[in-house]
Amino acid sequence: MKRTKKERQQLLIETIADNPFVTDDQLAAKFSVSVQTIRLDRMELAIPELRERIKDVAAKNYENEVKSLPLDEVIGEIIDIELDKRALSIFDVREEHVFQRNGIARGHHLFAQANSLAVAVINDELALTVKSSVVFVKPVKAGDRVVTKATVRAEDKIKNRTYVDVQSTVDNEIVFIGEFEMYRTKGVGEAT
Repeated sequence: MKRTKKERQQLLIETIADNPFVTDDQLAAKFSVSVQTIRLDRMELAIPELRERIKDVAAKNYENEVKSLPLDEVIGEIIDIELDKRALSIFDVREEHVFQRNGIARGHHLFAQANSLAVAVINDELALTVKSSVVFVKPVKAGDRVVTKATVRAEDKIKNRTYVDVQSTVDNEIVFIGEFEMYRTKGVGEAT
């Protein structure tokens, strides 16, 4: 059943309110219209593009959560975080992130997303990477969305260390794995 423009726009508003991370492609498929129609609807309704919606949600939800570095220094957009437990971010790979010769993302972008998330998950004013062990599992290309999850595995209160496991995926396939040993000035549970 074809919806009227007004019905579609109302459903668009509700859909984005329920999931601000939905892409224009997903919306177009859901409403059986072109991506251009979705973009025009968003413009008429003054709904920002996905990247801006992500930044707005992250700024509102996590600005006061992340203590170890400013939110704008995290590579990718944090979409969920529970300090000293876990964090989740997304990074959209664009043309400027890939090698021109083969279209594969430069590794330092994936590492930077993982490392900055490992820093961000620490509940301390200062968190530094002591060492890391990383594996690039599969190439990432322009247009891919990298979803990275950091999980605190263990703490060493005597050494003021936190051990963070990081896994990055594209379309639910693992592309990067990292283990990070993080220095912190305070032991777990001492940070305020």
